[in-house]
Amino acid sequence: MSSASSIKQGWHNLIERNIVMQFIDVTLRGCAQVMFQNNPLTGLLFFMAIFLGGYLENLPYIGFACLFATVIATLTAYISKIDLASLRSGLYGYNACLVGVALPTFLDNTPLLWFTIALGSIVSVIATLSLADFLKSWKVAALTAPFVLVTWTILLASYAFFAIKGIALPKADLSQQYIDASSQSVDYLQQFTPDIFRGISEVFLFSSVAVGIIFVAGLAVSSIWAALFAIFGSLLAYMTASLLQADFVNIHTGLYSFSAVLTAIALGSTFNKPSLRVAIYTVIGVIFTVFVQGALDTALAPIGIPTLTMPFVLATWLFLVPNKDLMPQDRQ
Repeated sequence: MSSASSIKQGWHNLIERNIVMQFIDVTLRGCAQVMFQNNPLTGLLFFMAIFLGGYLENLPYIGFACLFATVIATLTAYISKIDLASLRSGLYGYNACLVGVALPTFLDNTPLLWFTIALGSIVSVIATLSLADFLKSWKVAALTAPFVLVTWTILLASYAFFAIKGIALPKADLSQQYIDASSQSVDYLQQFTPDIFRGISEVFLFSSVAVGIIFVAGLAVSSIWAALFAIFGSLLAYMTASLLQADFVNIHTGLYSFSAVLTAIALGSTFNKPSLRVAIYTVIGVIFTVFVQGALDTALAPIGIPTLTMPFVLATWLFLVPNKDLMPQDRQ
């Protein structure tokens, strides 16, 4: 038996004997499942990247909020005694993990923020169960829709409640074509290599090359294909948005890439086995995700809330429903 196999078997034996270690294992897997990986080491690297990203963004409490949210959701899933296989795979933690990153990014750090994180984490588990039941007829997963719906609700509610203050919400504005292409004198391709990793880091609302590289490393630990499709999705989204002459700042910071990264991983390696046909299908899905991103950015501008990962959710749902001839039975 190889050393890697021995370590894996030893970890498995440990979590089967010790409920505390099992809870830690599930919590780590919950973070890893944001990018479809069922691997505690991937989750550990993701948490490290989140703590680093929060520090670099001068929001050091984001890492603690993310961990807190994932723990609350995992505890909720244990108490609810729901599907054990899904629970042990971390499938009830990843939406809360994103809630724990998003809310402290957009809302002021007050005691009520932590209350909303706890509430949102619990509701994300309920929303995951509800959407999974609703979507089972189409044999597609809830993806990050519970995170988006819960976070949108809380962010919109912050406009009504003076005790919950938004500090980084998008400025509400009427829809308009605010980019004058003739006035832009920028080279879209001047920094495309670091921007690819910024696009990957934006999955967790950071814009950092170092954080993006750690996320790729975390993916590679679990799946080389997932890591490759993440890089490919970010690159293709960057090229597409540049060709369409989207706002350069949004491209540069990765805001046109993060949903495309998730679409690429989902279509390219998670729900399908990589092949030339799957790669072509994924290319189309990623390009369309960029268009959905632009559309939702425009649609949500008047009410001043971010699109979050909804472009990924909508595009991936659309491409998974007619995907049965590509998707193996065990991945449906």
